[in-house]
Amino acid sequence: MRAIDLNCDLGESFGNYKCGMDEEIIPCITSANVACGFHASDPLVMQNTVRIAKENQVHVGAHPGYQDLVGFGRRNMSLPAAEITAIVEYQIGALGAFCTANGISLQHVKPHGALYNMAVKDSAIAEAICEGIAAVDTHLILLGPAKSRLIAAAEKYGLPVAREVFADRAYEEDGSLVPRSRPGAMITDEDLAIARVIQMIEKGTVTAITGKEIEVEADSVCIHGDSPAALAFAQKIHAALLAEGITIAPMNEVISQAIH
Repeated sequence: MRAIDLNCDLGESFGNYKCGMDEEIIPCITSANVACGFHASDPLVMQNTVRIAKENQVHVGAHPGYQDLVGFGRRNMSLPAAEITAIVEYQIGALGAFCTANGISLQHVKPHGALYNMAVKDSAIAEAICEGIAAVDTHLILLGPAKSRLIAAAEKYGLPVAREVFADRAYEEDGSLVPRSRPGAMITDEDLAIARVIQMIEKGTVTAITGKEIEVEADSVCIHGDSPAALAFAQKIHAALLAEGITIAPMNEVISQAIH
């Protein structure tokens, strides 16, 4: 039976600013990518998000990004490789402390926003990220898109990998995401998004924005938790996958099953 992980970016509130529906979304997923204070979040939010994840038996991963609260980590930045490595180590360490305090272990790392998108195509950035992860713990899973520079770098540094697809994002022919600034970048039709996810899991293909069928690999599906319809969509996709006979499991179990 095919298994898939459902991940979501969480813990992105900050001070008086509320972002997302974390408590409602968490029961629908198996892995949480928790912001680490650079693009979003703060210590209290991080602490609370880890606690809620543990209570719901959801596995926790670090979601490090550029130090860009104003731009929510979505603006491209030019940093030396050594600095990228350092900020990744720093953010993993911060979230790891809250995991330790709650008696759980970090499962994975998923870079956020511009850091993720740049690393997909830039080997130097990808390797700087993976060097930081490996320096902390070589058992941490790197979550990224299949056939990307990010996955290649993780394999170079001996990190386990989980290949991610997106439920509500359009794809370019090269397998990268269509930039949010372009029309059609977001898939707003829930039924279409779910059909695309099932196709990606069962057939390993998806229709690119050009209309061409492209190959993808799916260990984990990202659903976003910061839109008004996020909860309803998370519940709907969860139910649809189960109805299709697809097991929903944390990514460490999914990739272990794939290996064996």
